[in-house]
Amino acid sequence: MNEPPANNILERLNNSTLVRFLLLFASGWATVLILDYFKTVIVIFTFAAIVAFLLSYPVRWLHRYLPHGVAVTLVFVLGMGSLAGIALAAGITIASQGQQLIESLTAFVNSLGPLGERLENFLQARNIQVDFNASQIQLRDQILASLGVGLGYSLATIQIFFENFLNFILIAVVAFFMLLDGERLWSFILKIIPERLQKRFTYLIKKNFLGFFRGQIILCLFLTTFTFIIFLILRVPFPLLLAVIAGVFDLIPGIGATLGVGIIFLIVLSQQVWLAIQVLIACIIVQQIQDNFISPRIMQDALNINPVVVFLALLVGAKVAGLLGIFIAIPITGVIVSLFEIDEMKAES
Repeated sequence: MNEPPANNILERLNNSTLVRFLLLFASGWATVLILDYFKTVIVIFTFAAIVAFLLSYPVRWLHRYLPHGVAVTLVFVLGMGSLAGIALAAGITIASQGQQLIESLTAFVNSLGPLGERLENFLQARNIQVDFNASQIQLRDQILASLGVGLGYSLATIQIFFENFLNFILIAVVAFFMLLDGERLWSFILKIIPERLQKRFTYLIKKNFLGFFRGQIILCLFLTTFTFIIFLILRVPFPLLLAVIAGVFDLIPGIGATLGVGIIFLIVLSQQVWLAIQVLIACIIVQQIQDNFISPRIMQDALNINPVVVFLALLVGAKVAGLLGIFIAIPITGVIVSLFEIDEMKAES
């Protein structure tokens, strides 16, 4: 027996369906606007929660010998002091190497001028009108703008610095109180979760969200340290700056490592071709070691999401919360996929 032809999608639409669709669209749009409005607050509390989670490990160990308040204070002061010292020392070095890199890239772009003029004359002799001079100026301006040359000593830079410094202080203060009263705060948050999902939600937050960030930080430190050592051995210019670029981009799941290696390769290529090839091979080897031997043991299936869903989450996260959205979109998606057991969005075993 032949099946009756399916109705046209327009014929199957009714007022109830349209209303539900419009309400869903409106709620999603309202959520995006609310997240954008409270972006600074979300950033502060998210990073404070991550800092508190990372410091909770030494606090638990020290709590066996000292009262909880004393252990929290001691770990917090030592941790924040060490972090500030390292950031200050590394920041000065990176700033110095960054200025040298800007000068080097500017000189490299300027050195392309004679070559561009010869190519332009060659093409014009064959009635091909081109203007490489304008392209060269535009390329130089883009390089300088991307590296922030114009912001060096401007009032905007000073204002941004103080705003970030105040945010850092707020993150540290919130993280301190989270360490002191973390259990009670978490119990309060769990009240909005259905009781049957509370235990599973707690487990997934520790595994997918906090475990993901812990693993990413460890992998970032590993890649930064080993690439820095390799750059020193190969005598690569600006070794610390390039190693930090590799580590920071590695924090972005999926495409971050490839982007970092590509940027480093192009920077070193402007210095020496053979050295750039050596750096590219070394970075690929280190990343293969990280991806195949270290990452599986550290992450421990904290990220079990289909690659297509990963890229979708990255794009949505970037649109909703900018840079922060890129970093937190993946663990949030992992929690949702695991909590509601959406097998179609999980990676194949």
